[in-house]
Amino acid sequence: MTSTDIDLASLSGLELLRATFSVPERPPFIGDLLGMEVDELEHGKAVFAVRTRPDFANPLGTTHGGICATLLDSVMACAVHTTLDAGVGYTTLELKVNYIRSAPTDGRRLTATGTTIHVGRTTATAEGRVVDEDGKLVAHATTTCAIFR
Repeated sequence: MTSTDIDLASLSGLELLRATFSVPERPPFIGDLLGMEVDELEHGKAVFAVRTRPDFANPLGTTHGGICATLLDSVMACAVHTTLDAGVGYTTLELKVNYIRSAPTDGRRLTATGTTIHVGRTTATAEGRVVDEDGKLVAHATTTCAIFR
């Protein structure tokens, strides 16, 4: 089965994400550039991870903040997506990231968890956290998404 075999319009947000990430020939997504792994998709929750690598470095030699920002935007938006009915779309309106500590580029796994706070008729909010392999907080964020019904 490929992603073109799936009737996307008939699937809820959670069903669509699960189906898309489970087919061998799924469509590309931003996570492919980072080697993002999808660990969990539940109603109102998404968990993704990346392994840091040298090409993620900022000028100081640690993982660039944009890696965590992309990871957080992905899990928070997907957490919102899991709550939506079939045919309902969304987009990120606002993203606020707080960086707590740097992460080396030595292959350690950073795990991000996004959970919804509120899903309304026209907007949704979610929060996210990135932790390192020791469970230490690396960054946290909030988002607001526009819902297109």
